[in-house]
Amino acid sequence: MNIIFAGTPDFAAVHLQALLDSDHTVIAVYTQPDRPAGRGKKLLASPVKQLALSHDIPVYQPQSLRDQAAQEELAALGADIMVVVAYGLILPQAVLDTPRLGCINVHASLLPRWRGAAPIQRAVEAGDSHSGVAIMQMEAGLDTGPVLVERRCDITEQDTGGSLHDKLAELGGPALIEALAQLASGAAKPVTQDDATANYANKISKEEARIDWQRPAQELQRQIRAFNPFPVCWTTYSETKGEQRLRIYSASLERGCHSDTPGIILASDDEGILVACGREALRLQVLQLPGKKALPAAEILKGYRALFTPGTQLGSL
Repeated sequence: MNIIFAGTPDFAAVHLQALLDSDHTVIAVYTQPDRPAGRGKKLLASPVKQLALSHDIPVYQPQSLRDQAAQEELAALGADIMVVVAYGLILPQAVLDTPRLGCINVHASLLPRWRGAAPIQRAVEAGDSHSGVAIMQMEAGLDTGPVLVERRCDITEQDTGGSLHDKLAELGGPALIEALAQLASGAAKPVTQDDATANYANKISKEEARIDWQRPAQELQRQIRAFNPFPVCWTTYSETKGEQRLRIYSASLERGCHSDTPGIILASDDEGILVACGREALRLQVLQLPGKKALPAAEILKGYRALFTPGTQLGSL
């Protein structure tokens, strides 16, 4: 089939590569406009654009697909189907109706468990035991369309948002190719979602990543895993320059530890920095001080032990 591909981040680029390795033809790629990035704020092409250009595929970067001219441009491509993976723009009904076989989406959740912007992080944060990829026929609602193919995987107690992302990216390519084969042959049997069991995976803000030490340690440990590598959980600590941010990349749950003051440091040693929570405690293991690299807590304590002595308060009371 002749395919239009729409996507932007690394997760999408993995699926574009799967199409490039298949018998299908990608006739055009749609991706978000280049964004400023890095300290120099130079415009940076998305991973999908970079991959498309390396294969001499025409790239389109409209600010919106609601514009009639943009819709006519897309229609003129004459695609059989449009594949959408983490594109970042809403597809109006006129676009959904344009390709001969409509539009399908690769969604990083077993629908309808997590609809919306951040299904990977929300699954880890919620303590889900499994996740997966759903290939869905697109309709006007947000991630509400019938599911063509799904692939499942376990979420372990060691998984982070990053590691689950990689698992799902690996599952998604073969699932996408299977869904396309079903549609091409007329063998597809879409399964309607149960709206009553749906949850919305809200986009994650940097402020949401601030650790609330009043919460149970088990919940915070899942949050830390979910928000690694982005946006990364953080708390504050005090030094001569005033209140500073401490980023937390990993922590282990310490049962049986308790203090009446959540956020208080209970111990600091080579095993990490033990911090009281609303229930039980967390042992912080990989941390990042402002302007420094992320390091094991034992390494940070070699140079900054005075900042993390037992009895020190992290965060605000």
